[in-house]
Amino acid sequence: MLVCAMSLSDPRTPRSWQAPAVDEQRARVLAKEIGVRRLIATILLGRGIDDSARASRFLSPRLSDLRRPDGMADLERTLQRLAAALSGHERIAVFGDYDVDGVTTAAVLASTLRALGGEVVARVASRHAGYGLGTADVARFADEGCRVLVTGDCGTSDIEALALARSRGVDAIVIDHHQVPSGESPAYALINPHRGDDAFPFKGLASCGVAFYLAAALRTRLSVDAARFDPRDLLDLVALGTVADLVPLVDENRILVSAGLRVASARKRPGLRALAALAQIPEDAPITAEGVSFRLAPRLNAAGRLGEAQLALDLLLAPDDATAVRLAEELDDRNRQRQQIQEGVWTQALTACEPYETAAALVVGAEGWHPGVVGIIASKLVERFGRPAVVIGFQQGQGRGSARTTGGFNLYEALAACAPHLTRFGGHAAAAGMSLSIDALDDFRRAFILEAERRIGADDRPPLLVDAVVELGDLDLRAAEELERLAPFGAANAQPLFALAGVTTESTRQVGEGHLQITLRHRNATGDAIAFGMAAHDPGSGACIDVLANAELDTFRGNRRARLKVRHLYRRRES
Repeated sequence: MLVCAMSLSDPRTPRSWQAPAVDEQRARVLAKEIGVRRLIATILLGRGIDDSARASRFLSPRLSDLRRPDGMADLERTLQRLAAALSGHERIAVFGDYDVDGVTTAAVLASTLRALGGEVVARVASRHAGYGLGTADVARFADEGCRVLVTGDCGTSDIEALALARSRGVDAIVIDHHQVPSGESPAYALINPHRGDDAFPFKGLASCGVAFYLAAALRTRLSVDAARFDPRDLLDLVALGTVADLVPLVDENRILVSAGLRVASARKRPGLRALAALAQIPEDAPITAEGVSFRLAPRLNAAGRLGEAQLALDLLLAPDDATAVRLAEELDDRNRQRQQIQEGVWTQALTACEPYETAAALVVGAEGWHPGVVGIIASKLVERFGRPAVVIGFQQGQGRGSARTTGGFNLYEALAACAPHLTRFGGHAAAAGMSLSIDALDDFRRAFILEAERRIGADDRPPLLVDAVVELGDLDLRAAEELERLAPFGAANAQPLFALAGVTTESTRQVGEGHLQITLRHRNATGDAIAFGMAAHDPGSGACIDVLANAELDTFRGNRRARLKVRHLYRRRES
């Protein structure tokens, strides 16, 4: 139901917001059945979770609810080959892509095989050489005597490299989750949920999640005691890669990430312990999905974005605190370099977007933009403009780009429709990458925008989707505590967004670097809110505003209270 039109506190076009139509009687019944407030039941119903059994599993994810991997294509073939390699003392190569999913997948695979007695050579891709498995990588592993190669988060589309592996007598096992091209793969085995003959019911696993299933199955095959190797110890890596890769945090992913964040919060892994300390996550604070997204993943990604991701893999596999601290500090330095580069590209990208602000999608690129930050810029453009975005960095006329999207727009399918303008593309529904010549940029932009118009319509300012329309008094401490049960938040399970209409600013003040602290009042309720980066749009005290916000549990200095995190702030426009 469309409830209100509002005028943004900055001069951009007014927006409307929309909440799902939910049967209030059903919400009351569901709330009683699972023992939560009606607000939580309303959110669950709005997200399609409509019975008490599913709701209970969602609110209390357990590893025992993971479905068996029996239907995974090529799993049995992979287990047989790896078991033979381990018993035969063959040298095994592990190769991951340079993003967080690739690095954590490589870490899961290397840790598993080493724990089971394998001799493992572990590397990750270099951005300078391009994403994925290259022929030079295969040749190097073959020259080093590796008889088995296991790839993580890459390999599915690397046909030439896989063919070379076969010709060199290297059995290549691909662990991946990217779309599968047509035709037979030269790989010895391909475990990928997107294979047409794969019968595993959940298709949203990140590569690190697929690797976890393989690790658990291999341990079972070899009858290894848990005291020697327990795959659950790898779940911190799985949580990092799954959250960072923007795959849907539902079903198996929700279970893996929930358990993995608990493992991460215990900080048993030296590399994660050192990285969390540098990211200024308090030692006694849990590591959350938000902490992964905004503090840990950017640092892990920094090395790969600027060149060599091996540093990130070495950190995750660090054997002791001294090594981990040294590597984490190097990563932190790389991250600061990345931030400086990103700031310059962001300013230029905003200018480049100006002629296309009414288009159904944004496609921008320029010579000299560092390809290591284009994915971040694309995400920021999606957040700012609410539409799919592609950002491309060109070096000597050849570009590498990243695409990010809003809900419901499948990037891989859209890029496939624009393939004649691209030299290469890959990815999945929520995040993708491509290569193209600068001469093809204009044609690609036109084709991609037309595809966006076809798929989502030409309305450049669609309504903002909220989970519920609430009153300020609904978002009290108990509500904030119950909302925590919906975490971890991420793709396909966003942090609930609420619309509060006609609230009054009792007081406002600027804090930090451009942030706005607000005390809100509505009827008999008051509440605190923080609006990051909105100080320039301070409505002042006594203003009547509409707010779209998340409700959070704030535990600053040991005090527990509810606080709103403002996403959009509008001056109320009476009609």
